[in-house]
Amino acid sequence: MSLHVRFNGIVKDFGPVRVLHGVSFDLEPGHVYGLLGENGAGKSTLMKILSGYEQASGGELAVASSPCRFKDSREAEAAGIVLIHQEFNLAEDLTVAQNVFLGRELHTLGWLDDTAMRAATREALAEVGLHIAADTPVRDLIVAEKQLVEIAKALSRHARLLVMDEPTATLTPSETERLFGLIRRLREQGTTIVYISHKLDEVERITDEVLVMRDGRFVTRAPTSTLTRQQMANLMVGRELVDMFPPREPVADAPPLLRVRGLSVPGWAHDVAFDVRPGEVLGFAGLVGAGRTELFEGLLGLRPRSGGEVELAGRPVRFDNPRQAASMGLTYLSEDRKGKGLHLRLSLSDNLTLMDLDRHARPWLDLASERRALDQAIAGHGIRTRDPEAPASSLSGGNQQKLAIAKVLQPDPRVVVLDEPTRGVDVGAKRDIYFLIQRLAAEGRGVVVVSSELIELIGLCHRVVVMRGGRVSATLDADHLTEEELIAHATGTH
Repeated sequence: MSLHVRFNGIVKDFGPVRVLHGVSFDLEPGHVYGLLGENGAGKSTLMKILSGYEQASGGELAVASSPCRFKDSREAEAAGIVLIHQEFNLAEDLTVAQNVFLGRELHTLGWLDDTAMRAATREALAEVGLHIAADTPVRDLIVAEKQLVEIAKALSRHARLLVMDEPTATLTPSETERLFGLIRRLREQGTTIVYISHKLDEVERITDEVLVMRDGRFVTRAPTSTLTRQQMANLMVGRELVDMFPPREPVADAPPLLRVRGLSVPGWAHDVAFDVRPGEVLGFAGLVGAGRTELFEGLLGLRPRSGGEVELAGRPVRFDNPRQAASMGLTYLSEDRKGKGLHLRLSLSDNLTLMDLDRHARPWLDLASERRALDQAIAGHGIRTRDPEAPASSLSGGNQQKLAIAKVLQPDPRVVVLDEPTRGVDVGAKRDIYFLIQRLAAEGRGVVVVSSELIELIGLCHRVVVMRGGRVSATLDADHLTEEELIAHATGTH
């Protein structure tokens, strides 16, 4: 069952750009490793080389003391190495069972054995605590369910070395606890786990040893028990990180910029009311399925809504689509950065100006105007890119998120809604985004932050609306914001 892995001077070049610089370290069997580093540090690239999705440009990978060069992920899986991607690697139009067995289907007498595959899928889903039918189409699942399907798919491959890239980004606390129990069982069975996460509290709890990468290089390793979270963060960014959250400025006593009363989204949200004032950061908390995202999709015209009154800057409004909302002064950043936030094949400037083309096309597209806007966004939002003409897919996760935020700010909104604005980004990029949110509020805008990270809401927000079962269960002022209070209202145990 055990599997020893050694990286020896691994180098990776993408064209003229070197992203891994001679990385060397070992992975021992039956250990849980926390692989840390900022977005762009090279963690995911190294793990893709290990799991057959990328080829090293130099150096040697040894598995069980033998040099290996996997030509694809199927060959790596045959050796017992499985990667759970941060971005879902599922076929939306296939069922859960078909996804779990995609590329390794079971046959009986030459025919697909759907019964056996559904039964095995049910067992894998039960292990991760997901209670859905094996023949459910993946497109019908919510984001958290897709994440659990990815984990179940990996487990069904009986991995000896399992790489988990941000596995809890969309999970509830109870789902996360179940996953941690599963990781402990796998470790006891001799499975090696590489756990990539920016949630340092999770790394502290679940890993045996921390491995740190920075700028494509291996920096250090240490037993997890010898490091504080602050020390982990400092090692990742290469400097002291202080003041993670900006100071909270007082909110002026002014009429609300956004006023919502009695808004309902069938099946998701019921009779929701809230206000956002100028200079205020208003948070939305709740468990997965509480209706937060669907509420704002209904507000923006992305879902059908029934009833409710909405006022923007004192005027009654009704939005039929996000473009109309943006023209009136309200923009929205989707929680699904790669599916709905950015067009990954388009350039940075094309993505940036999509919501504000009228400013850059009169009637023909003014490339110089687009480039000026991109230069301002790169400087103003700290977007790190080696090539401004490159596609958005070339950016690290944190820089993609900064680009997506810059995009929704291009129309110069009065109110901006940011849904999971720091999901999957590193600690340095998180701090940058927190200070940007504070800056937006200081400019007199209203900012709504929908987040599953309670510490984020507590550190940023003037007030937090807690939703449970599609309804508002509480609205808490900054003075009453604690994890215990938020969880109690979110779960109905208050």
